Amino acid sequence: MISAIQLNDLGDGITQLVLNRPPVNAMSIEVLAELGDTLDGLEADDSVKAIVVSSALGLFSAGLDLKEIKDFTAYEQTALVDGLNSAFNRFYGCKKPVVAAINGAAVAGGMFFALAADYAVAVEKSRFGLTEIKVGVNFPVAPYEIAKAELSPGSFRRVLLSGRLFKSDAALEMQIIDEIVADDQLLERAVAVAREYAGNPPMAYAAIKHQIRAEPLAKMQSAVDDLNDSTRGGWFTSETTAAIDAILASSATKK
Repeated sequence: MISAIQLNDLGDGITQLVLNRPPVNAMSIEVLAELGDTLDGLEADDSVKAIVVSSALGLFSAGLDLKEIKDFTAYEQTALVDGLNSAFNRFYGCKKPVVAAINGAAVAGGMFFALAADYAVAVEKSRFGLTEIKVGVNFPVAPYEIAKAELSPGSFRRVLLSGRLFKSDAALEMQIIDEIVADDQLLERAVAVAREYAGNPPMAYAAIKHQIRAEPLAKMQSAVDDLNDSTRGGWFTSETTAAIDAILASSATKK
């Protein structure tokens, strides 16, 4: 498998983690495993002080590949749920500063990179939304707990139940992101924040980050260790395939 993740050394202990799986940085079981392993390696590397997550493509990430998953067996659905829980548990719990540089659409699973980062910088053209309801699925434990912890109760309800896409200014107001910058300033600003956060004592940073996120991380770790996520018993319902087919048909008509 060609690697979907590239690492660049930006100097001063800042590592850029670049998502590069054309055409839309879709997350598969394999990509989620690679993401988790990459984060483990960066966390264990004392030379890495902070991580900037970005995209090599014209958007950030469209989440899961609907064409790929629509015919998944129950076993593959369970593997996908486990992959999401494991990867985003490690992303959200990473002891080092993690800054997201969002250069375009960050939708469904892609939006969790913004929510789970310590700081998220985006450009004006970025779009955000949790469209799982449109696909006819609910949320595995890790994505659900991240959204619940990072969104206000009102935003949490609106984002999850509407499946709507939000422009960057609305995302800023809802605290999905922390800052909007010009396209040509995105990486520079994300690196500046990463450097600022990396300048704090690392043990204290990790300890405080885990204090802030202790409750959702405990639930996420339990889902990983005890395999107690209810969606493991069959994530898709009788609605899911029809919903995915309708979305794919609509997308094909718009092309």
